[in-house]
Amino acid sequence: MVLGLLGGHLENWIDNYGYEAVFALVGLESIGIPLPGETALITAALYAATTHRLSIGVIVAVAAAGAIIGDNIGFALGRWGGYPILRRYGKYVRFDERRLKIGRFVFQQHGGKVVFIGRFIAILRTYAAFLAGTNRMSWPRFLAFNAAGGITWACAVGFAYYYIGSAVKNVRGPLDIVLGAIAVLVVVAFLIYLHKAEDRYAALAEQAFPGSLE
Repeated sequence: MVLGLLGGHLENWIDNYGYEAVFALVGLESIGIPLPGETALITAALYAATTHRLSIGVIVAVAAAGAIIGDNIGFALGRWGGYPILRRYGKYVRFDERRLKIGRFVFQQHGGKVVFIGRFIAILRTYAAFLAGTNRMSWPRFLAFNAAGGITWACAVGFAYYYIGSAVKNVRGPLDIVLGAIAVLVVVAFLIYLHKAEDRYAALAEQAFPGSLE
């Protein structure tokens, strides 16, 4: 409902608030709130191409800044909020210290890929930073992949819609469905694989983080 209302008024938001609307929506989506951040970037790019009232360079810059700042806030919320909650209550949902170690080990090994690629996938774009913080990914490493992903994403999406907006717009719907389906399948397949290989990952995680996580 909320997303639908926002989507219906995005053009008015861009017309009235311009760069601030792009920054706010991208930033809030990156924190972990399911808002149409990427749609705001697309709408602003198309608006700039047709009206020339906004600069595509500034749009891309504020979108990248919103993504990086929002993701870092999401990371902090995961590190200082999500992790303590899992430590205290995780056992009630079968997420004990053994699995916390596995999660931390996985993000230690593959967190950079999750953070960078997640910027281009709807569900991961919203929650990857929070998950990275919850699993105690190194912040300097997170920041590097986060910044690279945010800048690459903002440039790719913003300039694509600005220069070839109509052509991209025609394939956007089907492409989003395909990419979304692929993302879901990849996540499900990885979870199944992780479940089957849990003992092996638990042993590797124990070697990487011997004793208590505290």
